[in-house]
Amino acid sequence: MRSRLTAISLIACSLALVGAEARAQDENVDLAKQLANPVSSLISVPFQFNYDTGYGPADGDRAFVNIQPVIPFSLNESWNVISRTITPVILQDDIAGASGTQFGVGDVTQSLFFSPSAPLETGLGNITWGVGPVIGLPTGTDELLGTGKLSVGPTGVVLAQAGPWTYGALANHLWSLAGPNGRADVSATFLQPFISYTTPSAWTFSLNSESTYNWETEDWAIPVNLVVSKLTSIGAQKVQFQLGARYWVESPSSGPDGFGARAGAVFLFPR
Repeated sequence: MRSRLTAISLIACSLALVGAEARAQDENVDLAKQLANPVSSLISVPFQFNYDTGYGPADGDRAFVNIQPVIPFSLNESWNVISRTITPVILQDDIAGASGTQFGVGDVTQSLFFSPSAPLETGLGNITWGVGPVIGLPTGTDELLGTGKLSVGPTGVVLAQAGPWTYGALANHLWSLAGPNGRADVSATFLQPFISYTTPSAWTFSLNSESTYNWETEDWAIPVNLVVSKLTSIGAQKVQFQLGARYWVESPSSGPDGFGARAGAVFLFPR
């Protein structure tokens, strides 16, 4: 009798363990889908490393880490505001001819999205959107690390999530408002169409472009990014690791060309 009770206890423990693992996996998949949504009500802190080469006549290169905290705030039962901050820390060499090496902080981009707290359910999936202001802060610690201009404009995002798929686009436009007369004016449109697929094991495969059109110089910069991500746990901390590559389809003569690389880690703080 004792051996039979022991066997039953072991089976019950095994089933409980399997159930807990399944619930943890389901949570990881749900969090991975939320990360694919730029205006989800999820606190996250991404660290995104990028490397590009081919800048200008000296074939310069640039490596930078974007620190991108995303913090949602609840205005009321119907509306959220999502703060997205991008702070680049840059190391670059000869990006403007024989211009030497610069290391420091680039211009900070601050976006605020006002978004409904509940998505709109349609035949195309659950649609989420957000609109608000974007501000470019002249925080560059070197003349070659930033624009030197305070810039403002609108930003917006719309996306749909259907099963494992997330697809949509984010856009903004910045106009320079203040800054030294000797620095070039800013009038730039940023377009980021994206699509991603999340598997039942919390792998996410993403394809996007982070294109910019400079209205002052009438130049496009169009990279296409392919990124593979995996959400996992380190102790109690949820983390998504990312690895990817990009190709510059179009860029100005002073910009990068060919292939670049991307890697990152996103720390999640579910509420």
